Amino acid sequence: MILEYIIYAFIFVLGVCIGSFLNCVIYRTELQEDLPENSPDRKKVSFLRGNSFCPNCKHTLGWKDLFPIFSWLFLQGKCRYCKTKISIQYPVVELATGILFVLLFSQQNIFQSIFYLIISSFLIIIFVYDLKHYLIPEMALFPAVIITIIYNLIPPYNTQYIIYSLITTSIATGIFFLIFYLSKERAMGFGDVELVFLMGLLLGFPNVLVALFLAFFFGAIIGVMLMAFGKRSAGWRIKSEIPFGPFLITGTFIAMLFGKQIISWYVGFFII
Repeated sequence: MILEYIIYAFIFVLGVCIGSFLNCVIYRTELQEDLPENSPDRKKVSFLRGNSFCPNCKHTLGWKDLFPIFSWLFLQGKCRYCKTKISIQYPVVELATGILFVLLFSQQNIFQSIFYLIISSFLIIIFVYDLKHYLIPEMALFPAVIITIIYNLIPPYNTQYIIYSLITTSIATGIFFLIFYLSKERAMGFGDVELVFLMGLLLGFPNVLVALFLAFFFGAIIGVMLMAFGKRSAGWRIKSEIPFGPFLITGTFIAMLFGKQIISWYVGFFII
């Protein structure tokens, strides 16, 4: 029992540290997107090399400034050097990543856990970036798709499960593409279509249905709340106020953790 707690503590700390790195990836991706595509400076802004620095004064951060969560709390959410406020995004992403790592690690065997932790890191990048910029970064989405495809093809695998998953993925992606096309990107962007494709590969059938239902459910709740507060002129166009990607990813995480339980609970209503 003590060893189990030690393992979970290690996974949490690992997740918090990974969350700090994800913040770095998100910020430097933002810097790259602000530069022209042919600019030589785009290559210089890399999350794989270079020291961390303050987004405002550009001062290189010392080791005392780089402790996830604690440095932000100790400095009261301000830069040590220029006293500019640091976004609460940083400790929230770090803490959320740590918690997700523990939850996902406890659900699977070691091999599946490693896969889930890697994919969840990409999903967190997509979640935060889309929430801030209404854009799903391909640098996070495409690697996640490739890794998921490779994982699904590693034996032993269930051929019938893969076929069902591909059928479900194709149908879900097709429906979202129609929404994208018919609404002329007002309801959702093409990045959402690509994200649904990843969800189908990742979750398979029937968990992807759970994730999609939850995404629309939470999206509807937020949409109604926005209309209630007078923030909406057209209730169905939720993307004009908030991107749909975070809802899709929220549904994905819930399905990853509790998909089987939700399906069993739902099916129980029809069993007499």
